[in-house]
Amino acid sequence: MFYSEDRTRLRQEIEHAFLGRFGPGRLPVASATGPGNVIGIVSPHAGYMYSGYAAAAAFNALAEDGIPELAVILGPNHRGLGIPAAIMEQGTWETPLGEIRIDGEVSACLLRSCPYLRADEFAHRQEHSIEVQAPFLQFIGGDRTKIAPITIAVAPGPEAKPLAEHLGGAIAAAIEGRRAVVIASTDMTHYESKAAAQRKDAAAIEAMSALDGGRLLDVVGDLRISMCGAVPAAVALEACKRLGASKAELLQYYTSGDVTGDTEQVVGYAAMRITRTG
Repeated sequence: MFYSEDRTRLRQEIEHAFLGRFGPGRLPVASATGPGNVIGIVSPHAGYMYSGYAAAAAFNALAEDGIPELAVILGPNHRGLGIPAAIMEQGTWETPLGEIRIDGEVSACLLRSCPYLRADEFAHRQEHSIEVQAPFLQFIGGDRTKIAPITIAVAPGPEAKPLAEHLGGAIAAAIEGRRAVVIASTDMTHYESKAAAQRKDAAAIEAMSALDGGRLLDVVGDLRISMCGAVPAAVALEACKRLGASKAELLQYYTSGDVTGDTEQVVGYAAMRITRTG
């Protein structure tokens, strides 16, 4: 539904995301020995023809910094199937670019340390928010990166802040010392005018730029921002702070209206890079 099932065509779609109008303008040059200072990225999850450019900006920054051995990917559970905070414990995911392995050791560690989290494959079965990140990881690094995929079906309400703090802390403890990245999969405002989306998204991006997950959740609630991955993003921010994050930088922002020309009902897409001082 979100990208081609044909391997060659999928690679062409991803290449276009890097080279196209809103992409970074170049194909990624993956570094095996980069500094490893990128500890988090924010990447959208719509069809590649819409959000792929922003995703390419985030993954280009990750590639140039050095391919991680592990990616903890946090995404919303749009359909609400299964457990509210669900991780896949073991196995592989298959995309047209090949297989991507789950890091069973990290998954088991997270299950032991975070009572909010449970193993549930069913929650992932029809969810695309994490799935669409996998081909980008494979494109920049082949099969070098394992994943720990976590879906979250919790709204930005009273339950969200303790979840973000506890799960974010557990992720940081589980991956500290490893060459790892935390990926928050989220789109921004949905189906409002371009002007309204830009105004609301700017407030959410400001909170993320301040590395403040709690503030992000407050802003999303107060302004009624239909940012589907606000809680996954808050978890990622909490994890990155505990891993020594010093900066969150906006790499790209645009709306579907910039792609299609229809500015009445748009979706916003943002790419961000979270780094620590080397």
